[in-house]
Amino acid sequence: MSNTYPLFLNVALTEDIPEKGLKRGDIATVVEHYVQPEGQEDGYSLEGFRSSGITIEVSASQITSVSQ
Repeated sequence: MSNTYPLFLNVALTEDIPEKGLKRGDIATVVEHYVQPEGQEDGYSLEGFRSSGITIEVSASQITSVSQ
């Protein structure tokens, strides 16, 4: 079972996403949560990386919450 992240939570990537030029540890904000059927991993839209205008879709295992 994976974590559920609330909207507007600051999160960090847990792995590189080279096709977007993003690295593990990059910080973003959860802006959408896509609930999946049981047995499938929920998805999220993230915004706010150093490169302006990037919105990416990730699975729950690709992010972790960041202490504020």
